[in-house]
Parts: sequence; C-alpha cells; structure tokens
Amino acid sequence: MRKLMDKFRILVPDFIRRKIKYQTIIRFPLYKLINPYWHREAVGGLWEEIGKLQFEFLKKEGLLPHHFLLDIGCGSLRGGIHFIRYLEEGHYMGIDKDRELINAGKKELKREKLIYKNPKLLVSEIFKFDKFGVKFDYAIAVSVFTHISLNYIILCLKNLKKVLKKNGKFYATIFEVDNLYTSPPEVQQPHGALTYLYRDPFHYSPHIFVYLAKELNYEFHYIGDWGHPRNQKMILFINKY
Repeated sequence: MRKLMDKFRILVPDFIRRKIKYQTIIRFPLYKLINPYWHREAVGGLWEEIGKLQFEFLKKEGLLPHHFLLDIGCGSLRGGIHFIRYLEEGHYMGIDKDRELINAGKKELKREKLIYKNPKLLVSEIFKFDKFGVKFDYAIAVSVFTHISLNYIILCLKNLKKVLKKNGKFYATIFEVDNLYTSPPEVQQPHGALTYLYRDPFHYSPHIFVYLAKELNYEFHYIGDWGHPRNQKMILFINKY
C-alpha cells in the first residue's frame, strides 16, 4: 500500500492531490472521525512548513509581541498557533468563513496549551473586522486572495481600512500572472497549481492591486517571492492615509 501511495504522489500533481483530499473531507464526514487532523489537510496541508513560514516572515517585517494582529482566513490556525504563542495575551484576532475550521483551531489551541493567550476568533464570510473592536498594527491573508473573486477582495480592503492603524500593514498572497488582460484564462503555475481568471483558485496581476490601492487610499508594494512552496507571491498594503 505504501509503495502504491508513493507512486500516486509521484504521478499525480500536487494541486490534484489536494483537491481529492478536500473533496474527501467535504463529501465524507466520517473521514473527520477517522483522521483527527483532517483540518490540517483542509487548509492545504504543509501545516508546519507554511505555518512557520508566515510567522517568521512577519517577524522579519517588524511584528513584535505588543502588536495587534488580524489573521484573515485563519482557518484552523496553521499560522495562528505560532502567532498566538508569540504575541501578548489578547493581541491575536482570527477570522474565517468556515465554522468547522475555527472549531478545529480551538482544539489546536487546547493541544498546544494556548487557551490562556485569549485569542479572539470570529466566523464571517463578509470580513466583519469591526466586530473585534480593536485597531490593528498588522494583518495577513495567506491563501485567501487565491480563493476569492475581485469583488470580495475589494470588500476585504474596504473593511480593513476601517480597522487598520495609520501606517498599519496588510500582507496578502496571490497567484501571479504578468497581465490579467492578456494572460490566458488558465495558467499552469511553476509548482503545479492550475489557476484561473474565472474561478477558484484565482490568479491576479499585481497591476490590479496598484489600481485598487490608489482607489482605496493604500500605499502598495510588491514583495514577490517569500519562499512559499507553491509559488504564491506576497503583496503589501500600507494604510498611509
């Protein structure tokens, strides 16, 4: 069986394997009982690798324990566990549309003995960041813009503007194409993912975000490669105005 699974991993691209796992989790609830770590696969796997990656990245970008952090699309706390452990009590806020993933994240908190850090977790599909009642120094959205349409991205940026401190920073990842208007509607990304103009997973051109930042009064910076194993690129919005 192990040899068969190894051949499957070699022959089947990573993005297809992830789709199969996700559909298994969605369609067969029993799978969640059999595998207590189903939620780690549901957020794309690479639990330790991407969790640590985003944490170390924000630390290098200046995140300190006293800062307030908003984790958009926090899921089951792949990155959240690391941030919560590092930040002062009550300084981590996570938001996600999936209640089951949030609940699974709470179990991760218990497993890691981090309940005492009092993180705030909210279920919302329309980015109700104001419900937290605080202003944020930093915000991050890893593998969020890759799964939502442009209108949802605009809603996210508009609502975030209200809760991000002056000079506050928002980091987000995207699947990148050179030009949204001239690139084909389907693009094979360097590390296997097939992305689309018209459906999830979406790809975007950085030029689109330059325009959105100008319209919504953000300062925009393209960071690009930050070591993501699936070649998602990093972009930055700063609330300068």
